[in-house]
Amino acid sequence: MNMYRSHVLVCAGAGCISSECKSVQNALIENININGLSNEVKVVETGCMGPCDLGPVVMIFPDGVFYRKLKPEDTAEIVTEHLLKGKVVRRLLHQAGENSDQAVTFDQLDFFKRQTRIALRNTGIINPESIEEYIARNGYQALGKVLSKHSPQETIDFIKASGLRGRGGAGFPTGLKWEFTARAAAAPKYVVCNADEGDPGAFMDRSILEGDPHSVLEAMAICGYAIGAEKGYIYVRAEYPLAVERLEKAINKALEYGLLGKNIFSTCFNFDIEIRVGAGAFVCGEETALLASIEGKRGEPRPKPPFPAQEGLWGKPTVINNVETWASIPPIILNGPKWFSNIGTNTSKGTKVFALAGKINNTGLIEVPMGTPLREIIFDIGGGIPNGKRFKAVQTGGPSGGCIPEEYLDTPVDYDSLVKLGTIMGSGGMIIVDEDTCMVDLAKFFLEFVQEESCGKCAPCRIGTKRMLEILERIVEGKGKVGDIELLEELSQCIKTSALCGLGQTAPNPVLSTLRHFRDEYEAHIKEKRCPAGTCQALVAYYIDPKACKGCGLCSKNCPAEAISGEKKKPHVIDLTKCIKCGNCKDKCKFNAVFTS
Repeated sequence: MNMYRSHVLVCAGAGCISSECKSVQNALIENININGLSNEVKVVETGCMGPCDLGPVVMIFPDGVFYRKLKPEDTAEIVTEHLLKGKVVRRLLHQAGENSDQAVTFDQLDFFKRQTRIALRNTGIINPESIEEYIARNGYQALGKVLSKHSPQETIDFIKASGLRGRGGAGFPTGLKWEFTARAAAAPKYVVCNADEGDPGAFMDRSILEGDPHSVLEAMAICGYAIGAEKGYIYVRAEYPLAVERLEKAINKALEYGLLGKNIFSTCFNFDIEIRVGAGAFVCGEETALLASIEGKRGEPRPKPPFPAQEGLWGKPTVINNVETWASIPPIILNGPKWFSNIGTNTSKGTKVFALAGKINNTGLIEVPMGTPLREIIFDIGGGIPNGKRFKAVQTGGPSGGCIPEEYLDTPVDYDSLVKLGTIMGSGGMIIVDEDTCMVDLAKFFLEFVQEESCGKCAPCRIGTKRMLEILERIVEGKGKVGDIELLEELSQCIKTSALCGLGQTAPNPVLSTLRHFRDEYEAHIKEKRCPAGTCQALVAYYIDPKACKGCGLCSKNCPAEAISGEKKKPHVIDLTKCIKCGNCKDKCKFNAVFTS
């Protein structure tokens, strides 16, 4: 085995790939070769490191120096100064703000130093296509431990004692689900990984699959041993081609190494895994719809009970967990259930992965202990709101969740606290919105998503959400009527109590939570024909403040309707009869002279 004095980790998560990290990686390799360092320095392609807005990013070990927003032309300086002379290239370091110190190593960034990584322990650290690197990080030791030292029931007891709850959204105790399936009399039994991540703004599961696929395979095999199953399926959406590619390679390598297949670790335990690629329907995130899709049927839910633990795949007992849940299993086996249960809160143990998106400075992937306050997540780790804007709300749980306003920023994030605020944990998507976001329009966005993704099997979801969407469309167009709010509430309660599956039952949540916390915005739209956020086109007009306008002309140059006029260095004006309310003038103005009413 070759020994290298330095490893250069290049983030190759989906975000950095879109930022052309491959060009940076190729340039690094070229410059390393030019300087004769190919036997001393190794370039490693990893999964997502987390801070997506800083990409392409590179970490250089053993010191952990972190470089951000790299271009191919930066790599020559990194090689000649850092790798040859040992001098950090300071201009490529991250600085959180003008008055902040530069962060030299990754653990000096607020983004990293406040995290506790369990499910993400290997993502961004190892080459996901190298089983040797996974094994070097204690990979497959947990599987070996249960096969050699523990009975199936002891393995289930480990998971029960840890307090791990499903990270896919429902939060059901994982160990209990395993136990119910193990006790079911029918055979064969199956293990399924739900990798059909469909929430807007969510990319937690995709990043784990792309960055650490073996952690999921190992955990599924552990579950197979615990419940008496020999077959597993990973259901992953077709929009994740890199995840599918890396999963296929991981499965083949595990089979080659004897870590999947027959007589694993020279025991009588057999376990095999297949991939099923789904077309990307949101409803297939619901477990019974997902199982139907694996069977080759239309992806539609069915009533429960019976639950999958009794009658799942092909009517047989089945454990189904999502990617993050699976990735948390091996560390629990290795470190013990007490270690895991000491992290988090009394009712929500361990850590949770979140995808930060929307109006926030540090977008990306993070993992924090359960119970971490929203304020710490959004402002200390996420870096707060861009451009000096005011925080307005955070949407958790995607289309099944709800909005949390500013007054609840100190709420600890766990399953029960979020439910009290009218939302849910969901799979971990967090969409942050600022003062410029209209909450009625945001609720309409999620209803549009639900309408497009409804499978249509039950009338409450198919027709009820359609009626709700029509009311919301009327309101944002300035055609809302007195009584619309009450009608939305009535429809919401009807759908929640009568829809067939969990997705339909939670579809009204974004409307109910925005009504709960931002009812005044609905009333302003309906009674005053006014959008307080100034974003609903039908209800706003754009004006220029003559005192603030410097006459730079940027607004008129970017107006597609030629509705703005004025002499250079003198206040400009907008002709409201020509204005198409596109908002370009407001976006382009450097002096905040454009305002809406």
